[in-house]
Amino acid sequence: MLLEILLILGGIVIYFFVSKKKEERLPFKEGWWGKGQKPDTEGDTTIRPFKVETTEEELSDLFRRLDQARFTEPLENSCFHYGINSAYLRKVVSYWKNQFNWKKQVEVLNKYPHFKTKIQGIDIHFIHVKPPRLPEGQSAKPLLMVHGWPGSFYEFYKIIPLLTDPASHGLSTEHVFEVICPSIPGYGFSEAPHKKGFDSVSAASVFYELMLRLGFQEFYAQGGDWGWLICTNLAQIAPNHLNGLHLNLASVTNMGFTHLLSILLGRHLPGLFGFHEEDVRRMFPFLKKGLYRILAESGYAHIQATRPDTVGCGLNDSPVGLAAYILEKFSVWTDPEFLNLEDGGLERKFNLDDLLTNIMIYWVSGCIVSSMRFYKENMQKGIGTQKHEKLTVQVPTGIASFPNEVMHTPQAWAQKKYTNIVSFHFMPRGGHFAALEEPELLAEDILQFVGKVEKEQLWTKKRK
Repeated sequence: MLLEILLILGGIVIYFFVSKKKEERLPFKEGWWGKGQKPDTEGDTTIRPFKVETTEEELSDLFRRLDQARFTEPLENSCFHYGINSAYLRKVVSYWKNQFNWKKQVEVLNKYPHFKTKIQGIDIHFIHVKPPRLPEGQSAKPLLMVHGWPGSFYEFYKIIPLLTDPASHGLSTEHVFEVICPSIPGYGFSEAPHKKGFDSVSAASVFYELMLRLGFQEFYAQGGDWGWLICTNLAQIAPNHLNGLHLNLASVTNMGFTHLLSILLGRHLPGLFGFHEEDVRRMFPFLKKGLYRILAESGYAHIQATRPDTVGCGLNDSPVGLAAYILEKFSVWTDPEFLNLEDGGLERKFNLDDLLTNIMIYWVSGCIVSSMRFYKENMQKGIGTQKHEKLTVQVPTGIASFPNEVMHTPQAWAQKKYTNIVSFHFMPRGGHFAALEEPELLAEDILQFVGKVEKEQLWTKKRK
């Protein structure tokens, strides 16, 4: 009898651990996003060189639309509180027409090798940058870097040389990377899905397949904005292939009772909830710095998560409208105080050539509508309802927490989702577009994180 009881208890324990292990993996999402039905024949897996190119006809059409732009006068002393200030927008459009050299920027874009390959029925665009040199006996570590909205692969152009050639930029050469930056399907030069349902798990599955196709069985991943969620999903799908996950945004979508309690009491009892002094400074008063700011900055997300095509059609037809919509985000997501400036502070952290290059990627590819649809695909089922939101991430994780991020996530919250945080740093400055705004800070944080993972061997891969 005792033996039978032990066997039963043992079976229950084994079942618990086995089932728990299975639950901690997110299933790979095999889809077909091309036009029509999936063909019976084997798909094309070739990797093809690609170059950014535009025709004179496309540029003539752009300048005609810029010349015919119709502006609305801003309210007096409104700065950026009502959105982009159209007085400043006029200056941007004037620069766009008379000084911005798109052909020169195309050369800049093409300085890194571009490729396309078809995965799950759609063409995936990516850049693949290898180190110009490697220290003797050292190999490059593959790093997947994923952008978000309203950004593009171009966000990473300033950080790529710091990671692929750190010696030339005064950084440690202990770790050197080869960097792969894909365009999310529906963004930039990646083909847009032709069917409903392409969400972050779909993108993670496509990028996982991309890395395997490139020959990488093990690699690191880094992301912010949608890149945060895509890379998080990738860590849930293929934890044995991901050496480490680095994020410059780590949002928590499943809020439990302890989260709510920490919001109410954390300002007065920070130690009880694992808050640091900097957490308290960034989070409280929570109504102003948390709830009100999210409400003020999330109107666009509600539109894009419900009726993206409606506003998108207008933006796709007007380059000035497109610029206004995108530039406002680069202003207030970089520093909330920029709302109080007539130029939105845009040229304090960026230059117009970089900002307009990002906008031109959206314009010449005609991708603004499909990029906005990504919000609907991810949010239409409700926040906190999807499987990946309920699963933890066990891959070693590094988080660079920038002070002007739209919503601050303390480590005490993040570690409930990311159970193996080996590096969490409060960055001294910077906002949402970290790779473009503060490439040195972000590169240094990535390098130190990878150093910790490699040296301490904090992740023991289990192979079948």
